[in-house]
Amino acid sequence: MSVSDDQKVLMALIGAAHGIRGEVRVKPFGGDPLSFSDYGTLTTKDGKRSFEVEHARVKKTVVITKFKGIADRNQAEELNGVELYIRRDQLPEPDEDEFYYSDLNGLTVIDQSGKMLGKVVSVQDFGAGDLLEIRPRRGGTFYVPFTREIVPEISLAEKRVTVVLPDDYLSEGVPEPSEG
Repeated sequence: MSVSDDQKVLMALIGAAHGIRGEVRVKPFGGDPLSFSDYGTLTTKDGKRSFEVEHARVKKTVVITKFKGIADRNQAEELNGVELYIRRDQLPEPDEDEFYYSDLNGLTVIDQSGKMLGKVVSVQDFGAGDLLEIRPRRGGTFYVPFTREIVPEISLAEKRVTVVLPDDYLSEGVPEPSEG
């Protein structure tokens, strides 16, 4: 799969300040909570700001992180809500049955009978597990649980995701699947 060099992958989100020495709480995205610190310089999505991890340690569900140049609590508080990215080409290529969530964006979503349901716009986690956010041709987006049972097949080569939904899943305000 061809990926442009400037495509960005969200690695972590900076949260509240921690203590008075410029540390912050960071919510990492990915299997290894410290992996965001392995790629050198992290940037904002627009690339205008960059951050380098001085040290990081796991504490419960967050990673307490000190960035170079952030010396006190006031500077740390200003970082709350900043998303940290790396270039997609910095990541190793995934194995055959693996993929990065960012690679799913834009893929066509079909049901088990081949009807088009829409396109993947994001993968979200509101605390109860990953969800695929799908935008149909008309109407607002909807979510499906991102589990092997609901999403049994992902084909990056064919740019397609197959979902198996319960019979009444789309009955409440979501447009009916369209031929596609």
